[in-house]
Amino acid sequence: MTRNVLPVSFIAAALLFVPGARGQQPAELHVLPVQGNISMLVGAGSNITVQIGKNGVLLVDTGLAQNSEKVLAEIRKLSAKPIRYIINTHVHPDHTGGNAVIAKAGRTIAGGNVSGNLQDAGDGAAVLAYQAVLDRMSAPAAQGQPAIPFGALPTDTYITNEKHIFFNGEGIEIIHQPAAHTDGDSFVFFRRSDVISAGDIFTPGNYPVIDLQRGGTFQGIIDALNRLIEMTIPADKQEGGTYVIPGHGRLCDQADVVEYRDMATIIRDRIRNLIKKGMTLEQVKASKPTRDYDPEYGATTGFWTTDMFVEAAYRSLSPAK
Repeated sequence: MTRNVLPVSFIAAALLFVPGARGQQPAELHVLPVQGNISMLVGAGSNITVQIGKNGVLLVDTGLAQNSEKVLAEIRKLSAKPIRYIINTHVHPDHTGGNAVIAKAGRTIAGGNVSGNLQDAGDGAAVLAYQAVLDRMSAPAAQGQPAIPFGALPTDTYITNEKHIFFNGEGIEIIHQPAAHTDGDSFVFFRRSDVISAGDIFTPGNYPVIDLQRGGTFQGIIDALNRLIEMTIPADKQEGGTYVIPGHGRLCDQADVVEYRDMATIIRDRIRNLIKKGMTLEQVKASKPTRDYDPEYGATTGFWTTDMFVEAAYRSLSPAK
């Protein structure tokens, strides 16, 4: 008989997706030039994509709240121009935690407001995200959790498959990936620079993180990885081409995404086959369907263990009851 266990989604809600959950060590930030107008800022809790140009600064994600001032200091080293846009790839606070402080330090490109008062029309950078991100961030806080400040909420959302903006001389595509890491994930594609910010759909240092409570699914992650591969073009017979900035981890290109997609697809097929055989969650765990990939992606401690991944994958792939 299978013992009752608390779904990994609720464990994740309590442990993973709260400010500081990925690590409590003081942040040491570094900036890596990528290509074109794009740099990658690491160490703030999540990777932050920085686009610099004549019109100002655009950021993809803002890291943890406690690192906001350090992020601003690094941005000022790159450009004295105002922060105009922040794009959030999804809802988790290691990607949205800095919104309030960093947006307040910016200036929106705006012409006015509904009251006709132009004095504060440009105050703060615009914060863009898929609608589900705003819905979740503005929902009542769970018991024992602090409410998200109003200044951290997205100021502009989209509900279609894509949203396009043109900034600093290049087109930028914000592309929704449904039911992947969460239900509000976006890729951000800088077309002239040929760089894609992938958020936590792609985290090359660990197994895919499936946030079941916030609408994530294992199949959705694989679908999104396949979309990411379609969007990238490798350099001929060399590393490079389209660069991919993951939510966490090293700068990557198409080959890295292909390797990660293949791993996820193989493990999905293994677990799905075990489910079809009628195996319980504990039996699937005991069969170790990730064994050959554990040296590269596995973990027994930390924010996302192999055991948590297998449980989330099992629950995501099991037929609905």
